Amino acid sequence: AYRARPARRNRGAGRGPAGGGAAPFGNRVTWSPEDGEHVGLCVEFPSLSRLAATPNRAFSGIRSLVAEVLRDLEAHGEHLPTPLADRRYSGRFLARLPPEVHRALALRAAEEGVSLNRLVSARLSGDPTGGRR
Repeated sequence: AYRARPARRNRGAGRGPAGGGAAPFGNRVTWSPEDGEHVGLCVEFPSLSRLAATPNRAFSGIRSLVAEVLRDLEAHGEHLPTPLADRRYSGRFLARLPPEVHRALALRAAEEGVSLNRLVSARLSGDPTGGRR
């Protein structure tokens, strides 16, 4: 059965098809200065990675590795994680802030004529208008 293990940092394209059920997962590729290679990562499986000489090979490699792990989990009747893209989000979350930051944001929102929620949402999403219409 699959258990959390230290990061599986494999070289090459790996075994199995590059897809298989791995497509909806949050796969990405970045450069690894320590390894001098591209590394494919999967956000839903943080212990997995795949090293390769090119970004395309790292991407197809992590997809293959995730597909292999999914097959292993399924074969042993273990829980399959829900891809982040398939999860439902309410649009609400609680953020704890120091009182001074809360006060400064509330003042800024009042100065800009928007709600605190709109100001914070705009800032988090990178909206340059600050949430003003």
